[in-house]
Amino acid sequence: MLRRRWSVSLSRQEWALVGITALWGSTFLIVHIAMKHSGPWFFVGLRFLVAAVVAAVVFRSALRGMRAIDLWAGVAIGVTIYLGYGLQSAGLQTINSSTSAFITAFYVPLVPLLQWVVLRKAPGRMTLIGVGLAFVGLLLVAGPGASGAGLGAGEILTIISTLAIAGEVILIGLFAGRVELGRVTIVQLAVAGLLALVTMPVVGEAVPAFSWGWLIPAVGLGVASCVIQLTMNWAQKSVSPTRATIIYAGEPVWAGVVGRLAGERMGPIALVGAALIVIGMVVSELRPARTTRAPDETPRSGDEQAADDVATRP
Repeated sequence: MLRRRWSVSLSRQEWALVGITALWGSTFLIVHIAMKHSGPWFFVGLRFLVAAVVAAVVFRSALRGMRAIDLWAGVAIGVTIYLGYGLQSAGLQTINSSTSAFITAFYVPLVPLLQWVVLRKAPGRMTLIGVGLAFVGLLLVAGPGASGAGLGAGEILTIISTLAIAGEVILIGLFAGRVELGRVTIVQLAVAGLLALVTMPVVGEAVPAFSWGWLIPAVGLGVASCVIQLTMNWAQKSVSPTRATIIYAGEPVWAGVVGRLAGERMGPIALVGAALIVIGMVVSELRPARTTRAPDETPRSGDEQAADDVATRP
């Protein structure tokens, strides 16, 4: 008779993702404060160019062996980083860090849906339930019930950014194991930074007056961004996109805690929505495993295996 159990053990790579998730969650408040001193595209451009310089110093020897696949993978991932972080920073000009974090968290249930399109693997029942819960939560956090008005520009920009962030997670999973870590990291960070600076004249954003209020956060987050991207690229060589996203579910919780300590408050309806988003994130990734497997073998869901199959194709 088959019994079911839930896998709770974490590998070293998964613990690394837990660590960067906590770091990632704390950045929302920092960016929100920095937006009082700088425009979003200048800040994102400086942040990721600093990260690219740090990565270039760390992996300077790797650049000599740049291959076409390393370059194109870096460009593709860099575009999603540019869109995701740029739109998210623009949204943080008008909404608080906690609200931004919980809206951004909607990217987690989006990952298996986008994998459905890319990998032709239909999501399971738990995924669909999770998406439904997260969507209702999104409406409560960002909708009329949360602020007394319709969706503002900040909420809309942040919602759009979730598509790019979900794309980033999937692309990292697809290229993991086929590219050289250092080269791709340098390229993706440089592309994200340069595209953000190029966007400035397009949207009419001027270079801000000098302020420690944007310089220190940009440099600090640049280093943090490098650490985050390096860790994601390294860890997702062995951690599939869907398994990684369940770990990333802690990001808005960390952001909410930091925001609360800084004096931010969310209304009761928004808090209910935030809880539904987190629950939806978790539910969308839960997969019961059968005990017919070897005792030390971690169970894998169907779309996890499909993701890894694509990631390891020559």
